[in-house]
Amino acid sequence: MTRSRMQTLTLDIEGPVATLTMNRPDKRNAMNDQLLSELDAFFSDPPKAVKVVILTGTGGHYCSGLDLSEHVTRDAEGTLRHSRGWHAVMDKIQFSGLPVVSAMVGAVIGGGLELATATHVRIAEPSVIFQLPEGRRGIYVGGGASVRVGRILGADRMIEMMLTGRKYDSEEGLRLGLCHYAVGPGQAMELARDLAGKIASNAGLSNYIMIHALARIEDMSKADGLFTESLCAALTQTSPDAQEGLKAFLQKRSPTFR
Repeated sequence: MTRSRMQTLTLDIEGPVATLTMNRPDKRNAMNDQLLSELDAFFSDPPKAVKVVILTGTGGHYCSGLDLSEHVTRDAEGTLRHSRGWHAVMDKIQFSGLPVVSAMVGAVIGGGLELATATHVRIAEPSVIFQLPEGRRGIYVGGGASVRVGRILGADRMIEMMLTGRKYDSEEGLRLGLCHYAVGPGQAMELARDLAGKIASNAGLSNYIMIHALARIEDMSKADGLFTESLCAALTQTSPDAQEGLKAFLQKRSPTFR
């Protein structure tokens, strides 16, 4: 395993799996511009050998949202541009081509929930609190929750969640789709490593296609979605990895993808 430290992130790489740990424990890993910048830098140019990323937090929390202690007063244009900067980083996390597994504990609040829903597999321990408190603070979400959280919950439930400041725990989050797995105390990283290993053993092209195609097909008409599916099938099923997958199946062995 190799380890490197940034100002707000710790990066551990073991084989094809990178673990990114948000490291602001005194702030419950609240998001500031430095943390956003370091996430942006990693997903803009990830190490070549990495095939899957685990994203987690230290100090018993995933991410408690925007660090209000570092809040900068901005005019309307500045706020618009800052929000669009968040959107760009969240898009980069979702569409870098690397599957991202979130191992979540404690606070997954506001911008932390926006961050989590930009990842592809979400695991929650019993300590998790999902919340969008912006409405109770006189503001509105700006990091992508309207789209990512809204598509998971639906507009009706998200409106109620924001109006009331309602909190959901891991079991409720599982039922609603905010997480895909609800596990016991101390089990999130164990499951994250297991799932990351399985995902890393997939063909890289098929992982890439799944990440990029499905989210976009959701926005398409039925006809456009079906045509896009055919294009994705053509790309993957004629690849060297597909040939290796078929050969491995016929030879009753595990495939070795590029």
